Amino acid sequence: MVRNFVIGLLAVAVVATGIWGFQEREEKQVLRVTAENNYQRAFHELAYHLDLIEDQLGATLAMNSRRQLTPALADVWRVVSLAQENIGQLPLSSVELGKTEEFLFKLGRFSYRTSIRDLEKEPLTDEEYETLEKLYGYAKEIREEVRESQAMMMQNGEEWVNIDAELAASKEPLDNMMVNNLEVMNKSVDSYSETDWGAGLAAIDDLNGELKRALDGDPVSKEEAEKVARQYLDVGNQANVHVAETGNGLAYPAYTVVVDDPDHETNYYMDISVNGGEPIWFLQERQINEQEISLSDAVEKAEKYLKEMGKEDMQLVDSRQYDSIALLEFVHLEDNVRVYNDLISLEVALDDGDILGYEAKAYLINHKERDIPDPKLTSEEARERLNTRLDVMEDHLAVIENDLGQEVLCYEFYGVIDNDTYRIFINAEDGEEEKVDRLNTSEPVYDFTN
Repeated sequence: MVRNFVIGLLAVAVVATGIWGFQEREEKQVLRVTAENNYQRAFHELAYHLDLIEDQLGATLAMNSRRQLTPALADVWRVVSLAQENIGQLPLSSVELGKTEEFLFKLGRFSYRTSIRDLEKEPLTDEEYETLEKLYGYAKEIREEVRESQAMMMQNGEEWVNIDAELAASKEPLDNMMVNNLEVMNKSVDSYSETDWGAGLAAIDDLNGELKRALDGDPVSKEEAEKVARQYLDVGNQANVHVAETGNGLAYPAYTVVVDDPDHETNYYMDISVNGGEPIWFLQERQINEQEISLSDAVEKAEKYLKEMGKEDMQLVDSRQYDSIALLEFVHLEDNVRVYNDLISLEVALDDGDILGYEAKAYLINHKERDIPDPKLTSEEARERLNTRLDVMEDHLAVIENDLGQEVLCYEFYGVIDNDTYRIFINAEDGEEEKVDRLNTSEPVYDFTN
């Protein structure tokens, strides 16, 4: 009798284990397909954006007027930013692409700074046209390499998730045609370093290089990185946490962390620096349910979160809502001056108030003690430089980075023209208009505490 009972229990356990195993495989397959689709989308968009960069650079060589050249170069800058985003979405952290990323960064800066210049007073020099011709040729080479890699993937039926797994498992350089092709491209880009980028651009490094220099704390272990991840993501000790080294693909040493979120049946993805154990970014992609909390509630939760994580004296400067997600930007407040370079971005779910996303690269690179000078102009003198149609609602002192990459002290004015809200920065030393932003008018951010 007892024997039959035990056999029955074992049979039930076997069946239950089989059902659980089947469900587990199904869930893993769904995650795998979703990840592969995202990787393929990013790669195809990268190829498309590189096509556009080549076309637009080629078109600039035939232009002879500021009216056409300025927007064309601005468009190159915009598309370069999209291409950089695409690269960041691919599982290539262990693949050496630093030179390619640096080239795109410098190309973006060159095209942007040239586009904002008054080309009527200061037209392109012969050297700059020569630079454009070189950039056009380089862009063509990069585009051809990526298109060749794309065709290779399609013909061989390769999948990004498999390449990612092989890269993670292999201690030696991976002998994969796709990876080899991209690394050959990166080595080719290295030869472009002799390009004359013009005054002020030759010494520019990529942001990852800046981050490497900024992260100078003591190295942390994988176990310590896991503790940091649990703290920032507010998950209990029961949640599974997988920590792996990113390899040599990034300029700065970091851990890639994947954390289970059983409450939402999904994962968090996170990068933590090895030096200092600083979270650089994290993100959770999940279905957001119907909105339950307001944007103001999300701001309160975000402010509380930053204080708990040790990011003191942060002030909200922008808030936007997309569907049921709040996108919030905070900057450091130093002696009642907003320091825009010390920026942290957060995403908050408006169904339950969870922090979905965190990005602190700018904060980690730029945060430091500053000797902020006193303004030479008064607020009233700076206000006289504004468009007379602007109805000013508030003003602040703020430090921003100008178009030459220099930090400058400004008066920051929030105001309205018709139904549009603007944020305008007037240099507090010479009264020059440094920057104008048009803001989301649904819920503008006002701070009347000063």
